[in-house]
Amino acid sequence: MREAIKSVGIDIGTSTTQLVFSRIEIENLAGAASVPRVQIVDKQVIYRSGIYFTPLISSEVIDGERIRDIVAAEYAKAGIKPEDLSAGAVIITGETARKENARVVLDKLSDYAGNFVVATAGADLEGIIAGRGAGTADLSKDEGRMIANFDVGGGTTNAAVFLNGEVVDTSCLDIGGRLVKLNPDSRHVEYMTPKIKELVSAMKLDIREGRIASLEALSALAVRMAAFIDEISGFAPESDMLDLFLTSRRFKTIHKLEGVTFSGGVADAVYAKDDLENGARLFRYGDMGIMLGQAIRGTEIFKKIPVREPIETIRATVVGAGIHIVNVSGSTISYTKDVFPLKNLPVLKLSPEDEANGFVNLGAAIAEKLKWFREDGGYQQVAFGMMGVRSPSFDMVGEIAAQIAQGASDALPVWKRLIVIVEEDMAKALGHALSYRLGDSIEVVSIDSVRVENGDYVDIGSPLGQGRVVPVVVKTLVFGG
Repeated sequence: MREAIKSVGIDIGTSTTQLVFSRIEIENLAGAASVPRVQIVDKQVIYRSGIYFTPLISSEVIDGERIRDIVAAEYAKAGIKPEDLSAGAVIITGETARKENARVVLDKLSDYAGNFVVATAGADLEGIIAGRGAGTADLSKDEGRMIANFDVGGGTTNAAVFLNGEVVDTSCLDIGGRLVKLNPDSRHVEYMTPKIKELVSAMKLDIREGRIASLEALSALAVRMAAFIDEISGFAPESDMLDLFLTSRRFKTIHKLEGVTFSGGVADAVYAKDDLENGARLFRYGDMGIMLGQAIRGTEIFKKIPVREPIETIRATVVGAGIHIVNVSGSTISYTKDVFPLKNLPVLKLSPEDEANGFVNLGAAIAEKLKWFREDGGYQQVAFGMMGVRSPSFDMVGEIAAQIAQGASDALPVWKRLIVIVEEDMAKALGHALSYRLGDSIEVVSIDSVRVENGDYVDIGSPLGQGRVVPVVVKTLVFGG
């Protein structure tokens, strides 16, 4: 059994807005007499939109109507209808995520979101998606190396480090090519972000809004902006200004780096072999993106770590969102009612200690950890994550179900729904055991072969593959400090 689903990626970034449509194929790889084992077997981009400057009403407000028009036009060009989609992501990234009406813009796109689309703007997740779209994750997996991707956009630089294809570190800087806007011909400065103004002042550079800036001053600023990448990567001492531009956690594993890639709108200038001529061509996009890209070529990390070319640069985030963010659940799932899609569920992950000793302490651990999610009106709905057991006995499944039901007993009357995500292949049996204990008043969703951690959020889409799997997006927004 092979089934093709369509996915959309929509990226509304600081500089650009773009879409991709992808085809994701899933197939049952098990034999006819075996338990189904449905996996993603192929991913392919089938349509790439034009690249548009993100329309703004002002420096603080996104033009939601114009973005909706862009999205509608590209859907029509691609011959795709919202109801054709089963998965994907709408992501507002970088500086754009901080605009006053970012959430309103997502609401305006609701008609084009299809049945299962996640909307988020987390810096860590953006870096991970870009690293996957750039091909860095696959490169790390193929070579067994630790490789970092720096996605340098208009407003932010989102970084993710991969080892053997898995994310091991993330960081983010408020550094990008469009933090200074200027006239391409005259270098008349039209806009600078507050943080850049502070940096310019500390450097005593003659760059001001409403004034013409010299090439020398702009070049010095670009070099200083690029130097922050060296600082977070351990190739230069941390300066007093770093905390101002660091918007995420510091790297912990970067000292073991074996390769680096660059993506984002600035990346094409990073990989340009010849220096671009001065004057209008250097600022042809009305910002410092090209100059920043050239300055990155002069950083210590660029000189000392093997620089690899990504498979995507400016489209890395949108390709990652459309084709790499979606996984499917395992070989067996259980649900008492079609309640999908389920969105933005925080994960309560049980530790190995919680699951030890025959699971006898599991209920008490759940009850204690549920206090993390207590609200005035009761408990916030969570998805329980756990390792589970490979090939468990009937009695063991029953004991696990009893412990989960006991631990969640205070919250279930509020939730009316229990969601469990197990890494081992036991979701169907566990789901049935939970449903037997909880009765018809509680909806049960049990899926497996998906790995989650505390701090993650998950979206679970409508069933695919004749109801045997569901598409899952795990949004890893925070890594342990």
